[in-house]
Amino acid sequence: MPLEPLICSDTATRVSSVLNRDVKHFGKKHMFDASEETCWNSDQSSWCHSCPQGTCQWVTLDFPGSVKISQLHIQFQGGFSSQLCTLEGCKAGEELERISTLYPKDSNAMQRFQVEETVLDKLKITFENSTDFFGRIVVYHLGVLGERL
Repeated sequence: MPLEPLICSDTATRVSSVLNRDVKHFGKKHMFDASEETCWNSDQSSWCHSCPQGTCQWVTLDFPGSVKISQLHIQFQGGFSSQLCTLEGCKAGEELERISTLYPKDSNAMQRFQVEETVLDKLKITFENSTDFFGRIVVYHLGVLGERL
């Protein structure tokens, strides 16, 4: 089966923070609008005990039904990227489990990653090791590809 984009208007999304709480200009919806002019811009990092530097940002995706993920596509703003992304997922009603660890480059380019094919209803992407001194993350595009089940 050909891979298809899995994020749709029925996918519930959450993010760790938005710069100055300005969702109109920097909110999560901008990761999915296919515009090169808009982005999700996190605020300065909040405390997170599981991240090496004590801070992290994250995105969760609750799909409207079960999906099998195969790829993650992400485009950061250079200087505000993550050098370590942890993917966790689960089926409805279950606890998140680690799926994959990715090592993006500090670049403006679209980056594509093959991930272990996993059936899930929820995906959490944690952005660790931010290249920004304040731990901010800027994402212009986020895509998850695979199959709807």
